[in-house]
Amino acid sequence: MSTLLTQLPALLGVLVGTLGTILATSLADRARWRRSQSVRWDERRLDAYVDYAHALKESHSVALRITADHRPGSRSHPIDREEGLARLAEADARRTIVWENLLLLGDEPTVVAAANWRDAIWQVERLARGIADGAPDVSEMLSRVNEARDGYYRAARRSLGVRGGSVEQSAALRQALVGGDDCHASRASAVPEDSGRRDAPTGDRSGGGL
Repeated sequence: MSTLLTQLPALLGVLVGTLGTILATSLADRARWRRSQSVRWDERRLDAYVDYAHALKESHSVALRITADHRPGSRSHPIDREEGLARLAEADARRTIVWENLLLLGDEPTVVAAANWRDAIWQVERLARGIADGAPDVSEMLSRVNEARDGYYRAARRSLGVRGGSVEQSAALRQALVGGDDCHASRASAVPEDSGRRDAPTGDRSGGGL
């Protein structure tokens, strides 16, 4: 009995050490799993954000091409109206699909910003479809698209923890719209739509985009 009592502290020490090792290992494994899951879902979230941006850009680019002949100074390549409307319908169908991924994976501010950007582009689509109300101010319409795009990327970057400062483009584009000369009308239609072709999945040369 005395021998057992003498060895008891050592046995307790071994038991506590073993339990501590098991607990530490368990906590480390759980933290590692959570980090792995976080990285995995961040990657999926990034894909959802990019896919939706590309889908909106496609709709916007087609709408601009349909209306190119009606906007002096446009840099968009005109497209046959019937072909354009068919491509617009296809782009809208793709946008509807990727919207579901955004709803599943995006945070609330990014989803709200995405809806605002979609609504701004929808006004350009209405012009392309010939259902716009009255005589819209195209320059203002395209400026709203650029501002909504900035809002989307701002929210998406914050959601993903992307650092590096602001990459907003709308202020510079609006300045280009209002600060012209006798070529003002041409520049007003050209600059935003050039920005509308940015970040294109097809490799457009500009840098901001839909």
